[in-house]
Amino acid sequence: MKALLRVAALCLAAAVVLGAAGVSGASLYYDSQHGAGCTSCHEMAAYVGGVHDSAHRSQNCLDCHDTSLATKLRHIAVHLGRTGPEAIRLRDVDVVSMTSACQKCHQQEYATWHAGPHSATYRQIFTDAKQNTQRRLMDDCLRCHGMHYDGSVRDLVQPLNATGPWRVVRAGFADQPTMPCLTCHWIHREGSLETKPAERISVAGSPVHDSLAFFDRRERMHFAAAELPLPQLFDGATPVKVCPDRRQAICYQCHAPRQPDTGSVAAAHHWGPQAGSGDDRTPLGVHEGLSCFSCHQGHNENARASCKTCHPKMSHCGIDVEKMDTSYSNPASRHNIHWVRCTDCHTHGVPRAGRAAIASGE
Repeated sequence: MKALLRVAALCLAAAVVLGAAGVSGASLYYDSQHGAGCTSCHEMAAYVGGVHDSAHRSQNCLDCHDTSLATKLRHIAVHLGRTGPEAIRLRDVDVVSMTSACQKCHQQEYATWHAGPHSATYRQIFTDAKQNTQRRLMDDCLRCHGMHYDGSVRDLVQPLNATGPWRVVRAGFADQPTMPCLTCHWIHREGSLETKPAERISVAGSPVHDSLAFFDRRERMHFAAAELPLPQLFDGATPVKVCPDRRQAICYQCHAPRQPDTGSVAAAHHWGPQAGSGDDRTPLGVHEGLSCFSCHQGHNENARASCKTCHPKMSHCGIDVEKMDTSYSNPASRHNIHWVRCTDCHTHGVPRAGRAAIASGE
């Protein structure tokens, strides 16, 4: 009996070693073939073709995707068992692991994203006491904060009430980002490395990259920025000038206005979505027509140096523009920098430019 057990153990060990060696050999094969080996599974052919025509055309599949033994064995089982969908979808854990892969090449972009608000974790978003006492947690929260998450909000955080205390119950997700790189970037997007807009659309005139796209949780797919609409907004009955910068279409997927509330003046007159409603930050007043990217940096949303891009240090009022009573200098100010107007401070009418400002050339 003991001899039989020894033989069985040796056979099992040999199978594991051979299996590991085979999978490692497959890794070397796929790496040397620049992803061509992945097309041996027909469901992967379109994705390999797509990445070969993208900005990541010089990368191998294994540069970005998990290469662990467990993952490879799972892929084999799914393929041979025909249990997977025809359209391949990354799992939420796959997206989490890919974020560190992005860091290897895009170190500066990763650092600025990590220092900004869009790197907020599941713990920071879903256990925030101030937010959770005002609004009940629901699956729609995942539309912007966790669009790659596979389950429902009930699987992620408990309890779903307004009293708490709240905790992230999904193991390993508490400190993971809710808005990883794949939120706004479509890695397999076909197209040139970058294209410039036909006209100057922002202060910097930055190119619009083909990879810019929003991942829609409901459809489980990316939509390119060029395919997303820019809204028609109103300030009361007056149409608002919205900058045609196509990159903003991604911002509007989460920072979106609401339809006028039932019973409101806007609803009664059918004026349409109002700028500044909901999470909308479309500029009005002195900044109407500016792009989000005129002030905000793309990855970390930092806008602290943006005034100097357009403004001289001193305004026509003779005041440092960065020290005026706006939310730029003081978050508690009642003058939101997105919607500030001259008449907010000059309630009796806007005076003519001061002589000192004119004489100084500012």
